[in-house]
Amino acid sequence: MPPDKRELAAVKSLEAAIELAEKGADTGELDALKKRVAENPQDFQARLDLAVGLGANGDRQEALELLLDLIRTDRKWNDEAARKQLLQFFDAWGPKEPLVAEGRRRLSSILFS
Repeated sequence: MPPDKRELAAVKSLEAAIELAEKGADTGELDALKKRVAENPQDFQARLDLAVGLGANGDRQEALELLLDLIRTDRKWNDEAARKQLLQFFDAWGPKEPLVAEGRRRLSSILFS
């Protein structure tokens, strides 16, 4: 990609989607992650991994909910990993995705309340 085109919204969205797909492939079995989260809701890493896996597999709403809940629970955990992951989802999903606008509003509400 030419350097002058890297800042285009479509290019950034595509790059984020590719990175998300790669991360999703590394999260492991979703059923095992769901079980870990059910057994220990304080396992923040399992919750983050589950959100990434769900988001990469198209379950955007559940991924959004998991990340917003994690941010609400402990926004500073792991150098704000949940917030950063959520922003990557927003980039990957693109500005026309209705969940992006909803998610941004809800994230702002959490961060500025």
